[in-house]
Amino acid sequence: MSFFGKNIKKIRSVKGLSQQAFAELFDLKRGTLGAYEEGRSEPKIETIIKIANYFSIKIDTLLTDELTVNELLKFKEDLTTYAEDVKREQFAVVPCITDSTSADYISLYNKDTFISELPILQLPINPSKKFRGFTVFNLEMTTHDKGFFPKDVVVGEKVPQDVIKKLNNGTLVFALVDDQILFRRLYTASNGLVFRADHKNIDDLIFDVKDIKELWRVRYVFCRRIPEFADMVEDRLLIIEQQLLKLNERL
Repeated sequence: MSFFGKNIKKIRSVKGLSQQAFAELFDLKRGTLGAYEEGRSEPKIETIIKIANYFSIKIDTLLTDELTVNELLKFKEDLTTYAEDVKREQFAVVPCITDSTSADYISLYNKDTFISELPILQLPINPSKKFRGFTVFNLEMTTHDKGFFPKDVVVGEKVPQDVIKKLNNGTLVFALVDDQILFRRLYTASNGLVFRADHKNIDDLIFDVKDIKELWRVRYVFCRRIPEFADMVEDRLLIIEQQLLKLNERL
């Protein structure tokens, strides 16, 4: 009989880790870890080695002995030394929509069990607010080789239905609407809500506010490359200069 499931559950308890946090340390799904702990599934040898090495426990001990708290403390002193600090310093957990999960998200966005299985970001942001991450997977928000590219990540704050029309024109949002997920700028018009891409060859999409299932106002942005801020400023100055020249020509 293997004691692996009982032992990793005890390690989690001593360390003060949730199933989700423990699973992420070893690239596991939370459901997979739960199956290990309940004895419904056996881990791969690679997983056993990773866990044993991480906590400085012999593999045979991890598998064949039921570990006690005192033994765990001997294996690694800091298992409990910083447990309380870990709890206090935990960042907000933000579920993230990716290219591979977006199709399922459209139909399961309101299912807590599905949301809990999404990849997550852990960020030092207000945990009392509701956030969602979104991984960019097209070029709709690019212009002149600048903007948002595939694999960039934006984090949005949930906008209540009755507040959507009060957002400033040009607000960067991503939304679930009409069985699709849009990442664009939002404008309010007399005929509805306009979702506009930065790419000039992409047509506007217009919807009524009642058609919006979810809308998230972008608050944080994570780019895979360092943005060229200097070039952006120069481009804006050049545009202003050209506009002034045109005005002078008319006068």
